[in-house]
Amino acid sequence: MADLSKIKEHMEVIGADGVHVGTVDHVDGDRIKLTKKDSGADVEGAEGGHAGHHHYVSTGLVADIEGDKVRLSATGANAVLFEEEA
Repeated sequence: MADLSKIKEHMEVIGADGVHVGTVDHVDGDRIKLTKKDSGADVEGAEGGHAGHHHYVSTGLVADIEGDKVRLSATGANAVLFEEEA
């Protein structure tokens, strides 16, 4: 398992396939809190119920920390399915 203490604010979270999943706001217990910027609020056509609030990804999905990137064990599309909303 990756050393989760290396996860820092503003690191990019990517899927196993290299697809952008989000940007780290901070680690909150056993979850990575993503910035609101990556919540869909800035995506054209984003639905109001999904946009404008934080999402979380379980630290259990972290496969590796590579420089300024947190790589997940799931692909980007699958990682989004595991996201939790705040």
